[in-house]
Amino acid sequence: MVDKLSQKPMPVLFIGHGSPMNAIEDNEFTRTWKKIAKSIPKPKFILCISAHWLNGRTAVLSTDNPRLIYDFYGFPKELYSVKYPASGSKKYAQIIKDCIKTLDVKLDDSWGIDHGAWSVLVNMYPKADIPVLQLSINPDMLLENHVKIGRELAILRNQGVLIIGSGNIVHNLGMMRPGAEPFSWAEEFDDYIIKSLKDGNVDNLLNYQKQKSARYAVPTNDHYIPLLYVVGAVDVKTERPTFYCQKTFYSSLSMTCVSYGL
Repeated sequence: MVDKLSQKPMPVLFIGHGSPMNAIEDNEFTRTWKKIAKSIPKPKFILCISAHWLNGRTAVLSTDNPRLIYDFYGFPKELYSVKYPASGSKKYAQIIKDCIKTLDVKLDDSWGIDHGAWSVLVNMYPKADIPVLQLSINPDMLLENHVKIGRELAILRNQGVLIIGSGNIVHNLGMMRPGAEPFSWAEEFDDYIIKSLKDGNVDNLLNYQKQKSARYAVPTNDHYIPLLYVVGAVDVKTERPTFYCQKTFYSSLSMTCVSYGL
């Protein structure tokens, strides 16, 4: 175990991370992330399930000195100059691995901290003085298994660990329209997921594809899946969600953030 049990479980967050430009911009989203961080006790370490680490298995980043990954292109030079020298931890990686019983989890030192994590954390914890670990996503796995893994990770909340799912509820880059009004399907799907979260209806979240709006809102499930880990890590019957940044950006990108336990 990481440490003795804390009196109150740590919150769990889903962050709609949007553009990597949020790492260097001051806007309503980044200000909200900073405000949320100030309301949380300092974590022992951060476990991030980012939409940007996808592979055919579930793995934990296992290195004491993770590299920063600039997994995007075509952005201003300033963005590629951002540094976030947070440490990792082989010790904590093993603890995470031991929590998960649903499937065999690999320890992996080939990845690093990708922008799904650092573009958010550079705003929330700019001192980079908290170890950061990532859990990879297998997008081909049954959706209910992501929830199950979240449930197995929930024990970490009592050990001072902050679990963050980083993605976007609505994520269709191919249909972005800067400066235009949101697509009706984008707002419809975001509202559907928000209501399902409020109702604690996990079945709705798992069967999101039954919604006609999902065809455009979730053309690929990589940015949606992190939300399922968050849902798994909480008791949806007793813990109520709080919502932030309920705004559709560039017409087809939901910036909605969700917290439990704050």
